[in-house]
Amino acid sequence: MKLERTERRRRRHKRVRKRVSGTADRPRLVVFRSSKHIYAQLVDDNSGRVLAAASSLEKINVVTGSSSHRKVDIAKGVGERIGQRALEKGISSAVFDRGGYKFHGRVAALADGARQAGLKF
Repeated sequence: MKLERTERRRRRHKRVRKRVSGTADRPRLVVFRSSKHIYAQLVDDNSGRVLAAASSLEKINVVTGSSSHRKVDIAKGVGERIGQRALEKGISSAVFDRGGYKFHGRVAALADGARQAGLKF
């Protein structure tokens, strides 16, 4: 039986979540990607709290130019924003949870943006 794309992603995500867990000192950086937007959250799994969040729904300054509104550039801006918010709250390192998505394109750009902002994972 052929599984739908979202069901395959959810199965991969469950497999990753068996091993990846966030704490207050080192929260889990969760990525969710829809067809239009990308979302990132820092989650403390012990208490079940979201410590910081950022998404492409917010107004994000990206590099001006002809390709400045590409989804990859916007994802990098979201990564920088989540990295800044983490550092403001005193969080310097996190565990990256790619949410069952392949680590390329928008997901990798978000991770690069968070690293450039100073978040370690």
